[in-house]
Amino acid sequence: MTTMNSATAPDSYKGVDTVDVRNKRVIVRADLNVPLAGGQVMDATRIERLLPTLKDLASRGAKVIVLSHLGRPDGEKNPKYTLKPVAEKLGSMLDGVPVRFVEDSIGATAENGVAALQPGEVAVLENLRFYPGEEKNDPEFVAGLAKLGDLFVNDAFSVSHRAHASVFGIAHALPALAGPQMLAELNAFKLVLGLPKRPVAAIVGGAKVSTKIQLLTSLASQVDVLIIGGGMANTFLHAQGFPVGKSLCEPSFADTVEEIMSRAAETGCKIVLPTDGVVAREFKPNAPHEVYSAEETPADGMILDVGPKSLADFSQRIIGARTLLWNGPVGAFETPPFGEATFALAKLAAERTKSGDLVSVAGGGDTVAALNMAGITDSFTYVSTAGGAFLEWLEGRELPGVTALTQRRMQ
Repeated sequence: MTTMNSATAPDSYKGVDTVDVRNKRVIVRADLNVPLAGGQVMDATRIERLLPTLKDLASRGAKVIVLSHLGRPDGEKNPKYTLKPVAEKLGSMLDGVPVRFVEDSIGATAENGVAALQPGEVAVLENLRFYPGEEKNDPEFVAGLAKLGDLFVNDAFSVSHRAHASVFGIAHALPALAGPQMLAELNAFKLVLGLPKRPVAAIVGGAKVSTKIQLLTSLASQVDVLIIGGGMANTFLHAQGFPVGKSLCEPSFADTVEEIMSRAAETGCKIVLPTDGVVAREFKPNAPHEVYSAEETPADGMILDVGPKSLADFSQRIIGARTLLWNGPVGAFETPPFGEATFALAKLAAERTKSGDLVSVAGGGDTVAALNMAGITDSFTYVSTAGGAFLEWLEGRELPGVTALTQRRMQ
């Protein structure tokens, strides 16, 4: 089994708590890319996670400048994507800390807004993606951002797979630090893939094998048990000659499945597939359904969840593990009753985590949504809100925003 390179461990990065920030202009790259409707924030989870960082910096006398993007305005100023309502929401949540919104992210307006900051105050600058220079990592745009601050703090792991100006370029232009959220994320990866308690089990679900080839290949070299669920399990079953009816399946990836299975066999990783499934003839809420063994899925049926025997098997694997990594639900959880197995496994993992028997780390949009529906998100050791960055890190790729923190950091 391979392990995470020690150079990427959390102790490779210098945190904000090691630096005197009094009267310093501290630029914080945050992820405030939150859903909006009618100018109102619909889900404040990402804002909530940022609050401790901002409160700490403000309490220590820093002048805090928050950078973020919102949506995809394609390098043009578009009122639909202004960060103003997000800044207002942040201000209402950041008790006792003055928050102002600055209607630009570089140039005279931004510079004047930052110059007006007093120690202990926060400024949220306008959407970075209003400028094409952000995604292009344009040197002039980087210089415009760097001019605003004395220190740079990356507290947005979720965007650190992008070599953008506010993530990568600025980390080479200013003394760079890892924010508390960044360190928490990196520590979670160390817990599951760096120096984990073994045995390590991973649940990988979701719709398609094609989107997670690198992830499956990487995990087959690092975990002891790899549980496959969701639509991608159908592709694995199909590759081994089992009928999958009208289920979501990618027959053209049969060779890929065989390569992943071979890789797992070489490294001693046990791949666990469903042995039965909950099958319906149509995909809609509360559709009539039956349980079939993997050998007997009817030609006109769709496998929408794992069956009771599979659930029992998966549960035993979790009970036997000391570390669990989870990415992707094992069934169509959004449509009742096809989330029962996902919710049951989540609750089991939460119980074992609370009792101290399991280290549990989960991530990915659908996974987080499923854990929220099960009501146990807070019971996991760590739940990542990162999407693409979470997957790329698990796949073993270097993330530009993370590597930049080791290349140029506070001495």
